[in-house]
Amino acid sequence: MAGWEVRPSDPRRAGRVRLALLLLIVGVPLAFFAGAWWQARSTQAFMDEHEALQARLSEQARELDQLRQSLAVVSSGEKVAQQANEQSRLTIKLLEEQIFKQQQDLAFYKGVLAPASRREGLRIRAFELQATDKPRHFRYKLLLSRVGKDDKPLAGQIRVTVEGRRGGKDVSLELADLTRGLPDELSEPVIAFTFKHFQAIPEAGRFAELKLPEGFEPRQVRVRAEVKGEKPLERTFKWIDEE
Repeated sequence: MAGWEVRPSDPRRAGRVRLALLLLIVGVPLAFFAGAWWQARSTQAFMDEHEALQARLSEQARELDQLRQSLAVVSSGEKVAQQANEQSRLTIKLLEEQIFKQQQDLAFYKGVLAPASRREGLRIRAFELQATDKPRHFRYKLLLSRVGKDDKPLAGQIRVTVEGRRGGKDVSLELADLTRGLPDELSEPVIAFTFKHFQAIPEAGRFAELKLPEGFEPRQVRVRAEVKGEKPLERTFKWIDEE
C-alpha cells in the first residue's frame, strides 16, 4: 500500500520515555518548592541573626546612655563640689583678711598705749599652727609687731626652724625646707620684713603650708628675728598636739 511505512515497535523504550516525562513533570515543581523552602530558611536565619544583632546593639545603646547619665551626674557633682570649695576658700580668705586688719589695728593701739618703761621695738607675737586633713601637713602663720610711737618702718629679717628628733637624734629643720613644692614655698631660709606696726607672714593674714618629713617628731618652733642696730630677738613656740 502506497504511503504506509512499517516501523518496529519497542515497548521498553516507550516506557523509559514516559518515565522520563513523568519525572520531569514531577521534578520541576519539587525543585521549585525546594528552592523556595531553602530561600525561606536562609531568609529566616538571616532575620534571626539580624534581630539578635539589633537586640545587642539596643542593649549596648542603653548601657552607653546609662554611662553618659552617670558621667553627667558625677561631673555635675564635681562642679558643685568645686564651686563649694571655691566659695569656702573665698570666705576663709575674706575672714583672714578681716582678722589681719583687726590685728594690725590692735597692734597699733598696743604700741601707742604701751608704758614708756617697756623696751620699744620688735615683738614676735605668735607662731600659729593648725593641723590639716593631710598626714604631716600643717598650716602656719607668723605674727610680728612693734612697741612704741615711732612711725618709721622697721626692717629686718627672721629665721624659723622646727626642732625635734629623728632617728634618736636632735634635729633642727629650716622652715624653708619644709615648704618645698608647696603653694607658699619659701625660696630662702631667711625672710626679710619691713613694717610700721604689724606684719604677718605670709602677708594679709593668710596661712601657708608646711610638710614634715617621715620619721621626724617635732617638739617646738624657734623664731629668731634681727633688726639692724638692735639685739637679736628669739622666741620658741611649743608644737601643737595633733590629737
